[in-house]
Amino acid sequence: MFSNPLKSFTHITDRILHLLSSCTYPTHIHQIHAQLIVQNLHSNTTIAHHFITASQSLGLLDSALTLFTQLSRPHVFICNTLIRAFSHSHVPHTPLSIYSHMHRNSTLPNNYTFPFLLKSLSDFRELKLGECIHTPIIKLGHVNDIYVENALLDLYASCGRLGLCQRVFDEMPQRDVVSWTVLITGYKNAGMYDDALIAFEEMQYAGVVPNQVTMVNALAACSNFGALEMGVWIHDFIKKRAWELDVILGTALIDMYGKCGRIEESLGVFRSMKEKNVLTWNALIKGLALAKSGEEAIWWFNRMEQEGFKADEVTLVGVLCACSHSGFVDTGQRIFSSLLDGRFGFLPSIKHYACIIDLYARAGRLEDAFNFIKVMPFKPTKAMWGSLLAGSRAQGNLEFGEFAAWKLLQLEPDNSGFYVVLSNLYAEMGRWSDVEKVRIMMKDRGLKKDLACSSVGTEPLEDVFEFFAQ
Repeated sequence: MFSNPLKSFTHITDRILHLLSSCTYPTHIHQIHAQLIVQNLHSNTTIAHHFITASQSLGLLDSALTLFTQLSRPHVFICNTLIRAFSHSHVPHTPLSIYSHMHRNSTLPNNYTFPFLLKSLSDFRELKLGECIHTPIIKLGHVNDIYVENALLDLYASCGRLGLCQRVFDEMPQRDVVSWTVLITGYKNAGMYDDALIAFEEMQYAGVVPNQVTMVNALAACSNFGALEMGVWIHDFIKKRAWELDVILGTALIDMYGKCGRIEESLGVFRSMKEKNVLTWNALIKGLALAKSGEEAIWWFNRMEQEGFKADEVTLVGVLCACSHSGFVDTGQRIFSSLLDGRFGFLPSIKHYACIIDLYARAGRLEDAFNFIKVMPFKPTKAMWGSLLAGSRAQGNLEFGEFAAWKLLQLEPDNSGFYVVLSNLYAEMGRWSDVEKVRIMMKDRGLKKDLACSSVGTEPLEDVFEFFAQ
């Protein structure tokens, strides 16, 4: 009596699928790998999918890659599953090598191939390779697939090519909330906040309802552009939709209100949030620092520690800046000393030193600021010399101001604003021959006086927080 080969095949397949679903050790994967080759089952798409998933969960994707790239003509489903798995593992170039393997073996990609392939290129900012992939997308007729197009948008936005991103967006036959969000986020990340907000308004006119990711990025654009009215509109939208203020959305609102000088609204959002993290506290303290509400900033800093939240580098920058803006020299010194002693689990960075120098300079303690610059373990930055210059001018100490201005010129010899400041200092000192020398230096360098830049901006807070991008 002959056995049924189909029944036998089904039994083996079911057995392997069961083993893959219960696979918990790397040795199991290697044993199943061997059985797939012996039984010639690695071309089976169902088994391939489960094997890749099991390998991924155990961190053994390379085993899956080795197995399935041996196929002379792998099924597109297997290749897509591999590309998707590797796009989540953040291994550079592997998804592209799988795509190249498909091409060499005449496996035609489909619309499911490209989104995750483009995602991997986007993650590593591979613009040139992405542009090469764009060509077959057009040739194969996938330009009308919204998922492929959204992945292309993300690639160009991530690489900072907003012109290409906008062109792809404009040519899309249909756009969803993801399309608009990618465009808005791209403009926001590129610092083109006005364009981000224009895109956000156009999204409303198009009748596309934003999601929470859209709102977080639109709020960030409002924060940096000072678009309070738009920020309030977004907050009202959130209230009308009865969205829960989770950590990300709530923190974005606090940051927006804080940067726009609406501290009461910022505190209101903070108090209404059920869950907070260190970023939430940082946004609040930063807003208070910007509003020069030093006493409140210190109070909330102490409250943060009382509630069991561990301050990070950004927190300390915020509270030190608050001390600087409010003239709390003793408190600032005490907090900085705690930093030096390792109380917070890390040593002060160059930005914390910049805050202390600014603290001394604003308080008129120019000698202390200058001595701090001399002994600190970092090279002085533009913000530091700018703080000393501003403090010197405020105190009428023109000699210190001259020294700081020359240091700024050494850092940025082509910045016409610094020459103007130095020239003005010499004019205040009655040193007219030096005024003429500075003008000759500007002429020799081909620089022209910018009428809108007759002084040096020395506000270090935004530079400080920019350094610790959240």
